[in-house]
Amino acid sequence: MNNPRRKALQALYDQLTEIKDQLDEIRDEEEVYRDNIPENLQGSERYEKAEAACDSLYEAASHLDDAIDNIESATE
Repeated sequence: MNNPRRKALQALYDQLTEIKDQLDEIRDEEEVYRDNIPENLQGSERYEKAEAACDSLYEAASHLDDAIDNIESATE
């Protein structure tokens, strides 16, 4: 791989890493929100939506991890 493509991939790698960090922060905040829902509301629609959001954010972060790993492998 030539240097211009390697540099372009490094820039994407850096951007994706930053995005993943931001996504993790949002997921952590959503988990705190979900965990602080009163016990009598666990099982409610509000709780279920928060749980679904946490699951979706976790999955999105996992996909970003895969993309980051693949970019790293491509530049080796």
